[in-house]
Amino acid sequence: MIAILGGLGAAFLWAAATLASSRSSRMIGSRVVLAWIMIVGTAVGLPLALATGVPRNVGPDALALLLVAGACYSGGLYATYRALTVGKVSIVAPIVATEGAIAAVFAILLGDALALASIAVLAVIAVGVVLSSMEPARPDVPAGDIELAADALDGPAAPPGSFAASAVPARIDTRQAVLLSVAAAVIFGVGLVASGKAALLVAPIWVSLSSRFVGLILVALPLLLQRRLTITRVALPLVLLSGAAEILGSTLSAWGAIDSIAIVAVLGSQFAAIAAVAAFVLFGERLSRLQTAGVATIVIGVTALAVTQA
Repeated sequence: MIAILGGLGAAFLWAAATLASSRSSRMIGSRVVLAWIMIVGTAVGLPLALATGVPRNVGPDALALLLVAGACYSGGLYATYRALTVGKVSIVAPIVATEGAIAAVFAILLGDALALASIAVLAVIAVGVVLSSMEPARPDVPAGDIELAADALDGPAAPPGSFAASAVPARIDTRQAVLLSVAAAVIFGVGLVASGKAALLVAPIWVSLSSRFVGLILVALPLLLQRRLTITRVALPLVLLSGAAEILGSTLSAWGAIDSIAIVAVLGSQFAAIAAVAAFVLFGERLSRLQTAGVATIVIGVTALAVTQA
């Protein structure tokens, strides 16, 4: 039961964080949003970490792993937020969710064995990423004419000032969004390996919090010194939601893993599907048939990989 609650809680919180950061990144910029995520995450996570007790006798190996994990967390989130400024949530989220599959690849390179079924699933996930990046060719349209094919593909335009209108990128570049999402997944994959090894030496909540400490130094502090750490009244509740959801989701995931890592992995990876469905309902995002098939393939593949790894 603990694993189920932890996995489901993490999935919904990460989905909420993805949607909130998607909209806020288009308001105040990716770096500024990332800085506020680190600040809010630290404010929320520090009391939880202190309640578990301050870790003692942290060796140089643990410090090195925490530094790598923290740098990867910041870099992965920045790439994700950049992708969300030019791409759709329903494409970005499933690709970023392949971080677990990429971490498995790195684990193989480090000497871990992987079953043939898992290798096959990784290949399926790769196919899903390719499909999700493919957009149907559109005929050239003379200046002043209406591109009916694009209107049919993307759906009706949202009314100016509406929630959906402010959530949809002003310029959609699917290829760039896919490249940034893949980069985020790779960076997160490295971070997952480092975090997993660090969690053997330090309590999981401190691993999660240390990532925020690194982010404060690398992202928030430079922006503060440059007097660029700004916030708007509209973006404030979104960054508060995203920052709190990020660290609480990570904490719930670690808590659930005490009972069953496999169940948490399966349920937690569903944040991509939840975010994609929510983006369709809230933002009116539309995908082509190929892209829909690609997103579905990624979600199924990530779930299958978690099951085979169990």
